[in-house]
Amino acid sequence: MTGRHPSHQPALSPLLARRSFLPLFITQFLGAFNGNLFKNAAIVLILYRLGSEQESGGKVLATLALALFVLPFFLFSATAGQIADRFDKTRVIQASKLLELAAAVVAAIALAWGAPAMLLTALFLLGAQAALFGPLKYGILPELLAENDLLGANGLIEAATFLAILAGTIMGSLTVLGTDGVLIIQSTVIVAAAAGWIASLAIPPTQAKAPGLSLDWNFPRLTWSLLRETSGPSSLLGLIMGVSWFWLAGATYLTQFPAFAKDALHAGPDVVSLFLGMFSLGICAGSLLCQRLFRGRASLRLAPYGLLAMAVFGLDFVLSAQPLGNIDGDFAGIADFLAVPQSWHLLADLLAIAIASAIYVVPLYTLLQQRAAPSHRARVIAANNVMNALFMTVAAGLAAMLLGTGLGIKGLLGGMAAANIAVAALFYRWKSA
Repeated sequence: MTGRHPSHQPALSPLLARRSFLPLFITQFLGAFNGNLFKNAAIVLILYRLGSEQESGGKVLATLALALFVLPFFLFSATAGQIADRFDKTRVIQASKLLELAAAVVAAIALAWGAPAMLLTALFLLGAQAALFGPLKYGILPELLAENDLLGANGLIEAATFLAILAGTIMGSLTVLGTDGVLIIQSTVIVAAAAGWIASLAIPPTQAKAPGLSLDWNFPRLTWSLLRETSGPSSLLGLIMGVSWFWLAGATYLTQFPAFAKDALHAGPDVVSLFLGMFSLGICAGSLLCQRLFRGRASLRLAPYGLLAMAVFGLDFVLSAQPLGNIDGDFAGIADFLAVPQSWHLLADLLAIAIASAIYVVPLYTLLQQRAAPSHRARVIAANNVMNALFMTVAAGLAAMLLGTGLGIKGLLGGMAAANIAVAALFYRWKSA
């Protein structure tokens, strides 16, 4: 097995120095950054430029853009898991990065032409590449690293993913409408895709874990089959549901930050960026903290307490939010926001929610890798990705419905915090069973 290094409690920095991990780390960081960069740039471009003549059309296209980026996870995850188990994962990763490079070229052309249909096509292609890469990046880790390295590696992957999401979101949103913004996005998308492919070439080769596997191209049947297989006595389904709850909660916070800042705080978009940054920083800190808390051995012992901490700080976040008042007739900016003592309270709550979330989810990812049979590992990760996408989609629909009934943003996030208490109780019973 490539790249194994015995250690009782491996430090994180040596992991980043290893050829068995660093190329994969760079590859996945650039991929996550690229997808979010183009997604946010395309949405902003559609809303503020391409859809400016027809406001409703712009909003419809922006919503469609988000849906097309997520749709491939439903369509292709199961097949991607089969391919990852059937072939050398390293070669499949390299092929997927070539697909990303091709999608980046399509994206650059779409940005140049300003054609909404082509922008949507590029988003779908990037989503398809992300769906293919998902089972690979988590499925290959146990083949590259020793078991006691997995917790630290997953923490680094999770931290880097959220940093990439943050960087891509901010750069895509703030750059595309500026001077030479389209050109900057075009260049960055192609360079990042090319750099990711080059980095993937340094990932050590692996052996196919199920070389005799027959590929099933009927994705509805295959997806259902994978989900059924995880519901056996190996407790994989419980882990998948736990990971999916993390993504449901995280997606709820991330998508509702703009409404919370505007309606609950009377604050502007730059405060939303501050919230995104603080949340990402907390995920990074919590992910890296897992290695020390668990001493390199993943377990479920802190999962219920992580959920309870998410609930407590989530409720405090909502209850502590008060309107900043009408500041010169405009929404409060970062300087106005930080000048108010309650803002630091809110940021501390947000940081604590994110740290607790990471402490909760990183061991779940690690246990999912360890408990899945090597010949089925990528397919288990694929089933997890399908469930993650389903939970996030349901969360978005439920949030829209509740907000449409007049619940209010504070009521929605308060309900999210209360739900974490219920899930913590269920999780405690499940892990004790």
